[in-house]
Amino acid sequence: MAEKVLVVGGGGREHALAWKLAQSPQVQQVLVAPGNAGTANCGKICNSEVSVSNHAILAQFCKDHHVGLVVVGPEVPLAAGMVDDLTAAGVPCFGPSAKAAQLEASKSFSKAFMERHGIPTARYGSFTAAEEACSYIRTADFPALVVKASGLAAGKGVIVAGDREEACRAVMDIMKDRAFGSAGETVVVEELLEGEEVSCLCFSDGSCVSAMPPAQDHKRLQDGDLGPNTGGMGAYCPTPQVSQELLQEIRDTVLQKTVDGMRKEGTPYVGVLYAGLMLTKQGLKVLEFNCRFGDPECQVLLPLLKSDLYEVILNTMSGKLLSSVPAWHRDSSAVTVVMASAGYPGSYEKGVAITGLSQVEDSGVQVFHAGTALKEGGVVSSGGRVLTVTAVKPSLESALQAANQGVAAVGFPGAVYRRDIGHRAIAHLKRDRRGLTYKDCGVDIDAGNKLVEMIKPLAKKTSRHGCNAELGGFAGLFDLKQAGFVDPILVSGTDGVGTKLRIAQACGRHGGLGQDLVAMCVNDVLAQGAEPLFFLDYFSCGRLDVDVAAAVVAGVAAACKLAGCALLGGETAEMPGVYAAGEYDLAGFCVGAVERGALLPRLKDIREGDLLVGVASSGVHSNGFSLVSKVLQRANLEYGSPALFADSGRTVGDVLLTPTKIYSHLLQPILRSGAVKAFAHITGGGLLENIPRVLPQELAVDLDASRWSIPPVFSWLHKEGGLSEEEMARTFNCGLGAVLVVAPVDAQRVLCELQAHEEAWIVGSLAHKQQGAKQVVVHNLKHSLQAAGAALNKEPAVDQNVGFHSNGEMPRKRTRVAVLISGTGTNLQALIEQAKRPSSSAEIVVVISNRPGVQGLKKASLAGIQTRVVDHKLFGSRAEFDGTIDRVLEEFGVELVCLAGFMRILTGTFVKKWNGKLLNIHPSLLPSFKGVNAQKQALQAGVRVTGCTVHFVAEEVDAGAIIAQESVSVRAGDTEESLSDRIREAEHRAFPAALELVASGAVRLREDGRIVWEPSSQS
Repeated sequence: MAEKVLVVGGGGREHALAWKLAQSPQVQQVLVAPGNAGTANCGKICNSEVSVSNHAILAQFCKDHHVGLVVVGPEVPLAAGMVDDLTAAGVPCFGPSAKAAQLEASKSFSKAFMERHGIPTARYGSFTAAEEACSYIRTADFPALVVKASGLAAGKGVIVAGDREEACRAVMDIMKDRAFGSAGETVVVEELLEGEEVSCLCFSDGSCVSAMPPAQDHKRLQDGDLGPNTGGMGAYCPTPQVSQELLQEIRDTVLQKTVDGMRKEGTPYVGVLYAGLMLTKQGLKVLEFNCRFGDPECQVLLPLLKSDLYEVILNTMSGKLLSSVPAWHRDSSAVTVVMASAGYPGSYEKGVAITGLSQVEDSGVQVFHAGTALKEGGVVSSGGRVLTVTAVKPSLESALQAANQGVAAVGFPGAVYRRDIGHRAIAHLKRDRRGLTYKDCGVDIDAGNKLVEMIKPLAKKTSRHGCNAELGGFAGLFDLKQAGFVDPILVSGTDGVGTKLRIAQACGRHGGLGQDLVAMCVNDVLAQGAEPLFFLDYFSCGRLDVDVAAAVVAGVAAACKLAGCALLGGETAEMPGVYAAGEYDLAGFCVGAVERGALLPRLKDIREGDLLVGVASSGVHSNGFSLVSKVLQRANLEYGSPALFADSGRTVGDVLLTPTKIYSHLLQPILRSGAVKAFAHITGGGLLENIPRVLPQELAVDLDASRWSIPPVFSWLHKEGGLSEEEMARTFNCGLGAVLVVAPVDAQRVLCELQAHEEAWIVGSLAHKQQGAKQVVVHNLKHSLQAAGAALNKEPAVDQNVGFHSNGEMPRKRTRVAVLISGTGTNLQALIEQAKRPSSSAEIVVVISNRPGVQGLKKASLAGIQTRVVDHKLFGSRAEFDGTIDRVLEEFGVELVCLAGFMRILTGTFVKKWNGKLLNIHPSLLPSFKGVNAQKQALQAGVRVTGCTVHFVAEEVDAGAIIAQESVSVRAGDTEESLSDRIREAEHRAFPAALELVASGAVRLREDGRIVWEPSSQS
């Protein structure tokens, strides 16, 4: 039975939708509300006067008139919940829910969503105060010149400024003068991107997407992309600038990723998803999302749709896109030219008579009406954009010519229109017809040369005896005699980083891969007893991103210096079509040398009863990541999700990208002593396959997992993946990056030498291998994995070193907390994670920064916490600044304040008012090393133990009563950076612990400045 369909809207897009739906044999009639002159009594199509703003009336109308499907054209009804309301009333409606439509209705939501899910977009800040937005514009280290009203502004709420002053004026126009009404209550300020702008749309059934051919809109009013921005003056499809490979990348990294992200957040996206993209030199970036067909993109897409639109919509709504993919006319191009009223986009006259429409359509050109109405039997203008004239032809040039001829035939006095729709594509096609260059084929020699110049000084710093590490020759040279070798054997090793690459690429963090690459090769060479001498790297990609490649190679160079080997050379291969944009692969090659008599393993010396010394790994290192990825999928975790298997404040990506340890400096002195008979690098194959590689076949390995510390990430993988003990032991290092074979008489000496610099344990011994028995047996592995997980998940997440244990009771009232920051907010994240726990006594109600646009504000927004910026530069005195902070605290009813990297000294008046309610953390064990550079002071003093202290703030700096402390050992060879890193980890435990103590009432400050501990809280 044929259906009645109602299309909601009255523009050119809605005329095109009605026109295409009417072609379906399954559609009896298409009603358009309110419609225009083009949809009034045109075959199956007619207008309806039903109210579309009252959803209850609309639902009843659909039931009374047997409407089987409603198709929503514009964005405003979608954001207002029309789909939700009609669906709830039993009327099938095509389009996303109001919650899903936030992708368009709130640019602030959209940007935060893209950040959460790793979807490439411009750098940005979101603001509710004009002064904060202007401060961000003036201080950003990139051109923050794009100003957007966060809400719906009929496609006109974006200003691309020429300079910072113009951008600030745009902010004032939107926020102070309310140029776009309530849509501008929040503004988003974005980085200005350069490149080709394209529109890529898809159908989404909530799980799968089906991409449409790419199109390009023309926003500027006049030819040559001049004049003011408009709602769109024309479009064409397909865009030759977007290859099939690039379209697949857009589908995978933007469209499908967005739909996946919405589903994971509990908001399935069903309807048409529109991604406005910029194709930059650094790769594609999302400019905006729309939640419906674009206008005028719809007018070039639907004429190219070969499938029945009605069937496509039904398949989309019923989740059948995967099995019923829409078909398109691939051998044609479509161009649409918008005819606008004189004066548009400003004020314009309505009621201008339009003639010649029937003659134009007789010529084979389709005219879609936008701002038209019927008056006395004729068609008159009733809006800014009046008509869209669309032509479909075998080529883009012929389609543009036909559309322009159609425009010329319309009688519309004073009409404004462009004659160059598709000019970028035509220029692109002409370039393709000239003589080719290597760059045209995707290989940029200049970019490669720039990269070499960037990495030359990095390589130079790795020079060592035997090699000066000068890049640029055909081959590298190494002088073994100058390096001190007498009778050397050369040892070589090669490896890659595996699928850990994908995590780094998804997180945009490339530098650590350099250490992974070097470590995997150097540790293999070291296992033969060799000193690593020189290293070469291989970097391959589809399109060279110089900044990314430089970050990777900089990591390689730093790791070579750490390993004591020279970065002697390398190769960068740019291979278009082999890799998708943004993807690359790595390989490394290390050559070492060992004197003939020192070669490992010494198989003839290895005996039954020899002991195994294990050296700690940093985590997963660089093996097993395909399995890790599957476990993450099963757990429904993203790389940006909080890591349930690490200290609070760290994400999944943070933990997994921890670089592989390099053992050369640690182990070379011990290897030279002759005490080590064999060294196994625990790499791919885990404990079960790597230790036997250095042993005689008649010996077996007996390991006891209870003797070493297993990082919690392995416990989590074991539990969440349902992995067996054997799978764990043959895939992962399980906490041991290296295993040494030593005689019992040497074991304690070797262990002590190792433990002076690194965690190490005697983890097992060698025994005679019985026939048919396994060569490696790991005892207590399951128990130790479970124990590591239990220790991590103990509630609340308060470290025992800080002297607080919860009695397990839920607090009756949560203390309202504010956090003051100045930058990235690493401690802020730890506090947020603690406050999220059900057992927490604290609720963070506001985060205040004295600097706009800092990373900590984004962290707070992503966690759903309100933010405020009180820029200290805008105040004449400290007292005035502190008074403003105080008023914000009172506004939010704050009871407790935490200073987390807050880089301003508070006045005595402020500190007195908040006495006993103001917490700070300091990177030393107070009262030692007060003030700045505490880590440097500790190193200069030669102490063996330092740490961090959480204390109440007093008028004297770092002199308040101490709430909690955690110690950190100072290791030989520590730098300020390495010591700071470990103290920061301790801070992430101590600060949340202290917050709980004070928020729960377990600790309070007496008037005399001394701590009072409630009896029930003391351990």
